[in-house]
Amino acid sequence: MLISDGHEVVSLSRHLPSGTDRSESPVKYVTADVFDRSAIFRVLEQESPRAVLHLLTDLKQRSSAANARIREVGTRNLVEAAKAAGTSKMVAQSIAWAYEPGEEAATESTAFDFAAPQPRKTTIDGIVALEGTVGEMHEHTTLRLGTLYGAGTWYDRDGANAQIVKEGKMLATNAITNFLHIVDAASAFLKALTWPVGPVNIVDDDPAPALIWLPEYAREIGAPAPQEDAGSVSSGRAVSNRKAYDLGWMPAHRSWRGGFLV
Repeated sequence: MLISDGHEVVSLSRHLPSGTDRSESPVKYVTADVFDRSAIFRVLEQESPRAVLHLLTDLKQRSSAANARIREVGTRNLVEAAKAAGTSKMVAQSIAWAYEPGEEAATESTAFDFAAPQPRKTTIDGIVALEGTVGEMHEHTTLRLGTLYGAGTWYDRDGANAQIVKEGKMLATNAITNFLHIVDAASAFLKALTWPVGPVNIVDDDPAPALIWLPEYAREIGAPAPQEDAGSVSSGRAVSNRKAYDLGWMPAHRSWRGGFLV
């Protein structure tokens, strides 16, 4: 999307994505460990980007502590390197499920769930650190993304969550999930390059409890019907995407219904 929009793109990651053919790609690939502060400063100085799209995560082991660390320490290194390189804009990936419990749809002004128990509190602390550090950039937009589905995500046919559901280890509860197709997440990052300072919720139009969406997802992937736990208490709540609409973004996949594997 960035290339098609006329941007020059440098992809920075710890390792090259599998199957990368640098000779055939219009993208320039560079590698560095975000915890190696001098390496990150060196890469940003060499490339001197006008904008940085920050999508740092550490989810390989599904560890909230590891993911919080990269959001805290990794973000600090990236932001300070970007500022030293004269970068004017940063768009950062945050999450839409960090809000405190409530009945109304959460907006960008809703407070985070600071009273959350562990391990959720570790995630909240990581997000608070990430958004606060990114806020030191002169121009910054934080995208609070919904739960990603689509090709290559945990909800893909062979993804990590698909396996859990096939094994009957995910309960259908009253927890509300705000989904987001991976393509719509990408389109939001492209648009956010020209958005004003501040956070923006990026979710689809159809928040739903797991009691509703999980049985449909199980059917799509050929898994057994999940067990239900309608009485459980959850921190999940609906999230409003009105601000994103007002800024000109609209999801191509407005609902998860019937399309988890699209």
